[in-house]
Amino acid sequence: MSVDRDAVGNTRSCVIIVENLPVPFDRRVWQEALALRDAGWLVSVICPRTAQYPESFVEIDGIEIFRHSLPTEARGKLGFLLEYSAALFHQLRLLLKIRMRRGFDVIQACNPPDLIFLVAAPFKLFGKKFVFDHHDVCPELFEAKFGGRGLLDRLLLLAERSSFRSADLVISANETYRQLAIERGGKAPGDVVTVYSVPDRSRIRRVPQDEALRAGARVVLGYIGIIGDQDGVDHLIRCMHRLSKVEGREDIRAVIVGDGPALASVRELARQLEVEDRITFTGYLRGDALLAAMSSFDIGVIPDPVNEYNDKISMNKVFEYSALGIPPVSYALTETRRLLGEAGTYAEDATSDGLARACATLIDDDALRARKGLEAKALADARFDWSREAQRFVGAYERLAPKPWRVDVLNNA
Repeated sequence: MSVDRDAVGNTRSCVIIVENLPVPFDRRVWQEALALRDAGWLVSVICPRTAQYPESFVEIDGIEIFRHSLPTEARGKLGFLLEYSAALFHQLRLLLKIRMRRGFDVIQACNPPDLIFLVAAPFKLFGKKFVFDHHDVCPELFEAKFGGRGLLDRLLLLAERSSFRSADLVISANETYRQLAIERGGKAPGDVVTVYSVPDRSRIRRVPQDEALRAGARVVLGYIGIIGDQDGVDHLIRCMHRLSKVEGREDIRAVIVGDGPALASVRELARQLEVEDRITFTGYLRGDALLAAMSSFDIGVIPDPVNEYNDKISMNKVFEYSALGIPPVSYALTETRRLLGEAGTYAEDATSDGLARACATLIDDDALRARKGLEAKALADARFDWSREAQRFVGAYERLAPKPWRVDVLNNA
């Protein structure tokens, strides 16, 4: 069934494409979609279908979401090739469907991968605008996952450059990404806008703790996020082994919220290190269950290891822990330190033992832990404000596609 665009007036319309996470689970994409909707845009989203989000089509809060299947949750190079090929096919199919259903003026591609420009290219020939929402630095991500540089790395750099050059507007996830778009991608500074992935304060708040998750522990180390090979959850498992088995702290637990392709391997590592009884894996959570789990964290661990990729990215965990006043502990990553400053606690070396020592300083000092939590909350209140980011995001869209003059306004002028 097609939708008559005249029924909604001369409304600007956009399609947001994201391949690696479903919507509304992808917080950044969902907040962007809501911001555009609130500014009067007609918004559609194309994303993958998962067990937690199984509907092929759903409308939520006025936003139409079209979901497609994927053959596998990729880990190896062949798996990624299959996943991306299938995703591109479905993205093109659904773009054509949306074009017939309600039309669109702008296509926004959220990476990874840096290949969605391929499905946007035919529509640019008909005057549609292309926005590249730069979530990840894919060449560095590939190296973090698989190591080394070679032909595939050069192809990834080519895809990145093609995405930048095809884009009428680049939305960068942080200032480091913005500089990459300008220097590595050749974009004019005026065509690149930084929008941080900070949470909407109206949607993230402290609630009563989940006492079942705490299981009587004095201190809970928490993790929230994807569990992939590059995310360092294995470092958290080894950290827990040192703190509890080697150093004998019996009153601590870890709660790991999330899922991903490395979940089975990190659970097996916990079993091998005999700490599985001290760690709870919740899987994906949402709504009140997610807030209750996070409100149970006494320390928010950011175990992402030191590499060129993690050094450049702005972790969602930084913003989420800070918003709830959870003191963060991480490795000394450049972008993480730049965001957190003195509110963070950092490992002195890039090993799981170093991460354990950093956690121990907060575990063993209740006053310091409380002070660091207050500093993180004050930082979030002062600097991590989605309303400002949303205004910047929508403002960039407005420059790209100004609001059209309505005929009735012209007639009454």
